[in-house]
Amino acid sequence: LKVYMTMYKDAPRIQTYIATKAGSKNDPADATGLAHYLEHMLFKGTDKYGTLDWAKEKPELDKIEVMYELYRNTKDATQRKAIYHQIDSISGVAAKYAIANEYDKMISAMGAKGNNAYTSFEQTVYVNDIPSNQLNNWLTLESERFRHPVLRIFHTELEAVYEEKNIGLDNDGSKSFEIMFANLFKKHTYGTQTTIGTIEHLKNPSLVKIKNYYDTYYVPNNMAIVMSGDFNPDDAIKMIDAKFGSLPSKPVPVYTPAIEDPITEPRIANVYGPDAEDVSIAYRLGGMKTADADMVSFLNKILYNGTAGLLDLNLNQDQKVLEAYSFAYVLKDYSTLILGASPKEGQTLEQAKDLLLAQVEVLKKGNFPDWILPAITTDIKLQQTKNFESNRGRADMLLDAFTGDQDYQGRINLMERYSKITKQQIVDFANKNFGNNYVVVYKRTGEDKGVQKVEKPAITPVEVNRDAQSPFLKSIMDAKPAEIEPVFLDYAKDIQQFTIKNNIPVYSKKNEINTTFSMHYVYGMGSNNNKKLAVAIDYLQYLGTSKLSPAQVKQEFYKLGCSMEAYNTDDELHIVLSGLGENFAQALDLMEQVLSDAKPDKQALNDLVGNILKKRSDSKLDKNTILQGGMNSYAMYGAKSPFTNILSEKELKALNPKDLVDIIKSLNGYEHHILYYGTSVPTLLTLILNQQHKTPATLKPVPTSVLFTEQATLENKVYVVDHDMKQAEISMLSKGENYNKNNAAKIALFNEYFGGGMGSIVFQTMRESKALAYGVFASYRNPARKEKAHYLMAYIGTQADKLPEAMAGMMDLMNNIPQSDNLFETSKNAVIQKIRTERITKEAVLFSYETAKKRGLDYDIRKDIFNQVPSLTFNDISTFSKQYVKDKKYNIMVLGDKKVLDMKTLNTYGKVQFLSLKDVFGY
Repeated sequence: LKVYMTMYKDAPRIQTYIATKAGSKNDPADATGLAHYLEHMLFKGTDKYGTLDWAKEKPELDKIEVMYELYRNTKDATQRKAIYHQIDSISGVAAKYAIANEYDKMISAMGAKGNNAYTSFEQTVYVNDIPSNQLNNWLTLESERFRHPVLRIFHTELEAVYEEKNIGLDNDGSKSFEIMFANLFKKHTYGTQTTIGTIEHLKNPSLVKIKNYYDTYYVPNNMAIVMSGDFNPDDAIKMIDAKFGSLPSKPVPVYTPAIEDPITEPRIANVYGPDAEDVSIAYRLGGMKTADADMVSFLNKILYNGTAGLLDLNLNQDQKVLEAYSFAYVLKDYSTLILGASPKEGQTLEQAKDLLLAQVEVLKKGNFPDWILPAITTDIKLQQTKNFESNRGRADMLLDAFTGDQDYQGRINLMERYSKITKQQIVDFANKNFGNNYVVVYKRTGEDKGVQKVEKPAITPVEVNRDAQSPFLKSIMDAKPAEIEPVFLDYAKDIQQFTIKNNIPVYSKKNEINTTFSMHYVYGMGSNNNKKLAVAIDYLQYLGTSKLSPAQVKQEFYKLGCSMEAYNTDDELHIVLSGLGENFAQALDLMEQVLSDAKPDKQALNDLVGNILKKRSDSKLDKNTILQGGMNSYAMYGAKSPFTNILSEKELKALNPKDLVDIIKSLNGYEHHILYYGTSVPTLLTLILNQQHKTPATLKPVPTSVLFTEQATLENKVYVVDHDMKQAEISMLSKGENYNKNNAAKIALFNEYFGGGMGSIVFQTMRESKALAYGVFASYRNPARKEKAHYLMAYIGTQADKLPEAMAGMMDLMNNIPQSDNLFETSKNAVIQKIRTERITKEAVLFSYETAKKRGLDYDIRKDIFNQVPSLTFNDISTFSKQYVKDKKYNIMVLGDKKVLDMKTLNTYGKVQFLSLKDVFGY
């Protein structure tokens, strides 16, 4: 067993991964998706936890295993239905002896965060962020988890995987990726099979094969524990040895990668679906241990680095396409360079493809500046430095070294290797590897006539026994380590506050970790104050000054290892400068030049307006924007909302470049404040800002905002938007009172208990017991500002044919919150433990203060939550639920294919109103 460790004492927490060096590429050809199945089942427990009576449960599980083999080998539809009915029946008996989600309950009670897992081509990884004092408990749990996993509550979890497959079938990006890899890899399992598996294999699972896979690959000599955080490594390694040392090693089959034939001419594929069109091009190269891996990763930065690459400047900056990008995807056996573009209005996918290929030709000719090579090395160093500021970033690097069979020192020496790459080497590499040997995938908007759907089998809800506890769980709960005392922010002490010229407030936090910085100019105005502001901010990135062209501006920032960006919301605008601290003054000078000396560009504005209109059109094809953006806003505000408060097409086309530039130049003339995180002390920062921050003598108050009033009360209404998709997605919204800090503790506990995670009431009932949804949650949301309302928000992503049961199940839970004393105590402990070990540090301190001010607070609200939660009872949460959740009026948003949605059911929840996309988007 390999153990990777890095210490980082930013907070008393540890980011952990337990990784197996096997993924979907190791799946048997006749049972694809198996590694992913197994990942799901590793949350179900063992013969020691997750069970009420293993002696009685095991015979039933053995029967289910046999029945699945019979089902798998039966072709007659009638016989298969009868066998599945038996599986369903026996599963109900077996579930009486099972305890659902004990793993999640234990890990949550420890105060862990981010409990998850994922499967990819060559790895399966189990993820947790744990408090430092829970390391021994965590190792006890994890060693047991991997000792003898039991495949219980299988058929309802299988239904969750069906849902995951259907989500993929609704995702045009996923379909494009799969067909791209199928064309890149005709022989290798990267392309011949997928992580989620085929529909046929999903419908015919084999518990025998899953167990065989586990026995083959989940052995210590094929696994690693990765840890980054606050711990003593000597103590940790002793604990790991004690907990995992008895696991037996055994030989692991050697994976022999298939040798692909050369691609001698372009391979072309088309994908159809409702989303906006795009094109992707991919080249196949050598794998992680070859020289190709370094070269393609570095070369990709010449093409696209977000600022000064060939695609950045020649396509994005010049607005030749709506968006262009590239990335290197380095795997163990092969690597790929992938380029992509979204076309402008009136531009064909073929034209966008040609523009991408033209930039590859520019690369091959060496038409890029010499200075960009050291600048790329600097940029990569900067990103690596930022990654080292988080336990997650540190652990990811260690994980990649393990799963890629790399010496970690090799990853550390990456910068040295990059620094030796020459321009001639890049040109030679490009000419050797980038010819007509590519795959191109055209994602076209249209009906996918070949797509299938995983149909719902008949599943009887199973017992979840949420009040039961195994002896193993009790032993974990009783093993209470010494508590870690919480640390709350004291804004007066943790933030340095001072003013610069014209009484502009500055809120500063010292960076004591490295020499990077970030600075925000924050203006209390946004699109609600001026609809033109959002366009002006977009326009800014395409402008130069009297001395520098737009491309030169980008190049100068990149040379400095710094970047400038601007973004706005409905009520706030940020102009952000970040990068290497030693170049702060130079970068600030450049940013101030851009803000004060931006030059109008008529053609850039014409292109921008065209692209805005195209993006608006594309947004109406994106289901997430439709539901989470447009429909939710419609439910809160009605037809007129901040979401629809945008310039019309006529207003856009009438815009004057000078007017927009005047808006940009006027920004520093309005009242604003500055957030700074970096190494400069207040005296030096004051000196630099006073010299370089260009402002008039008197600052103007921000313009008056258009007020959009949330609907006073919601009524039971059902809004439906027709969309070509296999699933149905449902969002339920109920309005509460305006922000109330006195309910903070109750809200935190309610959310943790009711809908906060995999151990919550909602997840246990809707997914574990009833198999009615893959994605499901419910929470009482805190608003961003004190004058805004709380909302109860519930979401269900389910198969369309399950909509009646899913709606009924969710509504029953919200109107009748179940009582589970054990889960309630676990939830209380989870809230408290997370606060005990949470540390808000670095620039997050500044943003915590910003949030507190908007809510009318001058202190860290977590202190109230920590002090009040221990005394709360279930009756308090039940009373809270009755006051703010039970029997409330709901606006229900449903996105799905109207041909398969059950309108009769929807009408029982309120008057159904079909909304057009124009209703939702306002255009």
